[in-house]
Amino acid sequence: MLDPLRAMLKKEFVQALRDPRMRAVLLVVPVIQVLVFGYAVTTDVRDVRLAVLDLDRSPESREILSRFTGAGYFRVVALPVDDGELRALLDRGRARAALVVDRSFGADLRGGRTATAQLLLDGTDSNSASLVAGYASRIAGEWSREILAARFARATGLPPPPAAVTVEARAWFNENLESRSYFVPGVIALLLMVTTLLLSSMAIVREKESGTIEQVMVTPIRRWEFVLGKTLPFVLIGYLNVSLVTTAAVLWFRVPVRGSLLLLAAATGLYLMSLLGAGLFVSTVSRTQQQAMMTTFFFTMPFLLLSGFIYPIANMPAPVRALTYLNPLRYVLVVVRGIFLKGVGLPILWPQLLALALLGVAALGLAVLRFRKTMR
Repeated sequence: MLDPLRAMLKKEFVQALRDPRMRAVLLVVPVIQVLVFGYAVTTDVRDVRLAVLDLDRSPESREILSRFTGAGYFRVVALPVDDGELRALLDRGRARAALVVDRSFGADLRGGRTATAQLLLDGTDSNSASLVAGYASRIAGEWSREILAARFARATGLPPPPAAVTVEARAWFNENLESRSYFVPGVIALLLMVTTLLLSSMAIVREKESGTIEQVMVTPIRRWEFVLGKTLPFVLIGYLNVSLVTTAAVLWFRVPVRGSLLLLAAATGLYLMSLLGAGLFVSTVSRTQQQAMMTTFFFTMPFLLLSGFIYPIANMPAPVRALTYLNPLRYVLVVVRGIFLKGVGLPILWPQLLALALLGVAALGLAVLRFRKTMR
């Protein structure tokens, strides 16, 4: 009974690995992609290009500039002489932020009055602009507290009183608050989705285009054996990709793995069930490989956008949030990040694993039911 399945598996492995270029796509490209995405997908803001219009040119204005440059977030790229030159720098994108120091800045500080400086931001990228504004507020706030403490000491001859309330923040997970540690585990799931969906969507339709589907029709292999034979090679390839990409993430990007690797392997298997089921279903309804590829991209973008990888699911409208429950990438991102960053286990992650199992069974079931050993 297992002879047809064994022959099917052998054929699929030979067909997938006989082409050197295909071997490179399956084994080398995912590692390259995780390295590229690991550097590209980050929300950290560093080395902000800053233009400074100093209308005061006093020791105090030079002090605030040194505070900005010494914090490590800003890099002065231009010193415009008027508003027109400053506007041109922002319009052309040569500067992402501009610090304008008023003419009376130093005199106001020396006279005990409130001194003002203006920070102009390129708001094209609202997230980055918010982060830059936060950096600038902290820098100005720390310097303001130092100035007020010095004034109090001069006026009273006493040391400044301690702050009434002090809040000390501590990150419980991802202690250094590096966005790469948050995104790279998600990139692993994303690359697995793209590779597995694309390969599995070509599996059956390739038989149709090459004319070998007629041979399948006359063999005694059953539908579930045919689908299983098409699925298992991609399962092994998927596990190999996860192993290679995880190794690159840990050794190259220093992303910690605090949880169980066995649980990660189990979650990968459930995730692959959903992806392979969806890919094989696409392959059964497609007539050409080009049609299968385009249909796969139609699934890929909604999976990505509705997963929480880029945009928080909590910020989505209620009808859109309801659609995310049909997305396997949503659940596997929680599992992967929980294992990598939090070290949580089955007592915490079982709802996501159960959802992956249900979606996987449903997807594979639809693929089996849709496949017919006919020319239609």
